Formats: sequence, structure tokens, C-alpha cells
Amino acid sequence: MEHITSRRNETVRAATELRRAPARKQQNAFLCEGARLCADAASSGIRILSLFYTQNSAQKYTAYLQKIRLHVLEEEYLLEPSVAEILADTKNSQEIFCVCEIPQTARITAQQFLQQSAKGCCLALEQLQDPSNLGTVLRTAEALGIETILLCGECCDPFSPKALRGEMGAAFRLSLVRLPSLAEALPQLQRADWRTLAAVPDASAAKITETTFDVPTILAVGNEGNGLQQETIDACSGRVTIPMQGRAESLNASASAAILMWEMVRGNGDKNG
Repeated sequence: MEHITSRRNETVRAATELRRAPARKQQNAFLCEGARLCADAASSGIRILSLFYTQNSAQKYTAYLQKIRLHVLEEEYLLEPSVAEILADTKNSQEIFCVCEIPQTARITAQQFLQQSAKGCCLALEQLQDPSNLGTVLRTAEALGIETILLCGECCDPFSPKALRGEMGAAFRLSLVRLPSLAEALPQLQRADWRTLAAVPDASAAKITETTFDVPTILAVGNEGNGLQQETIDACSGRVTIPMQGRAESLNASASAAILMWEMVRGNGDKNG
């Protein structure tokens, strides 16, 4: 085990780079922070390339470190607290970090997804910008048993530090499909026996509360400011909306996604029966 005392250490600087999306994409790796989250990555089968911690964190989080150590493939590093500050993305860091490989289940291509049989319900997120919103959506999806999420266009990265904190490890276990353009992929998805629905704030659309989900369905949700692109809405085979009371015209993206996913799960059968 190497003891790192310099903030200029190359290994630390390389790990710090993984807070940036281009580095994560280039290396197929991400930086995980926190005792519980790192242990969750280990227990979820994520390949842990290296482990960093301070003497204080080793004493405070012994049980978590024991779980993580069983899965470390390469090196452990003992850090001085001043060095841990460089890696930390949180104000009150627990001073435990792992460099992890992004799992293959989180790097599914459009071609790979289309080769699978259409089944169940999936959520498609188009151009979602806020990592906290994405984290909440993925955490909710896992809780509701929705196993596949399509990340479309310039959707934010589920392995950014902020998204990881919101997900509580959901990205380690969900199937995440990357689509450069949802609108362009929709015709292929429909030919592969997927029903495609656009979630819109339009009272003339079918109410999600009255929609059944007894056929394979992809439900598309837009970003925080603009919703779905018009070309995506036009390319979907149907539209659904969340009926709202009072003066509310729209909901937060993660709140909308949570309601829509709940209705997908609840609607896997006849709602009128």
C-alpha cells in the first residue's frame, strides 16, 4: 500500500480528472466517493480499480472498508487529509474514494438494445440537464422495478459525482442505453415491437392514469426547461399527460418521471378492471 502525502501525486491527479465527463468517457471509469456508496459499488459487482482513504476514515468506517477491499483489483492508497481534499466533491467528505470501471450494463448501445426482445416498460430521458434530477429518476426507477433507462441526446452523465449521490447506487444495477437521438431511433424501436409514448403537458393527450401498460412500452420524458423536442413527440406512436388540478401547468422533471413510472408499474394490467 502506497502512502500519498503530496497533492501533486500523479495517481491522485488522474483520479481527480474522473470528475470530468470527457475523462470518464475516455477511460470508461468514474470516481466514487463515500463509504456507503463505495461499498455499494463493490457489492453490486462493479470493478474497483483502486481504493483511497485516510487514516481517520480507516478507523471510522472499518466495516465498509472490509467489504470494499474484497473487490479491489489493483492498489490501495493511504492519503493525508490534505490530499483527500483534492479528491473530495463534498464539503464534509468521508475521505473514502474508489476509481471504478463503468459497467457494461451502463454502456448499452442502440444496436445492442434493438437486438433484445421488446418486453416490459422503459423510460427514455431526452436531454435531461440536471444531475440531481437524473439521480432521483434512476433511484426511483430502481425502487419501482423499472430496469432499463434510455439516455438520449445530450443527457447528463449518470456517473458524475452529483448524479451518483442522488442515485444511491442505482446506476450500478440498472441497464442504461445511450441513444444519440431519440427521434431518429423511434422508427426502429417501433419496428422492434415497442409502443412509444411521449409525455406532454397537454390536456388533450391521453391521461396517464387511464393508460394501460400491458404491451412493451417506451415512455419518453423531456428536459427541465423545454420538455420533449417536437420531432420526438411527432415520431412517437402516442401521447400521455399527467392530469393536474389548480393552476399548476407543469411539474419538476424528476417529479413527473416518478409519477409516470408509478403509473407504468400500476398500469401493467387493466386499470378499469
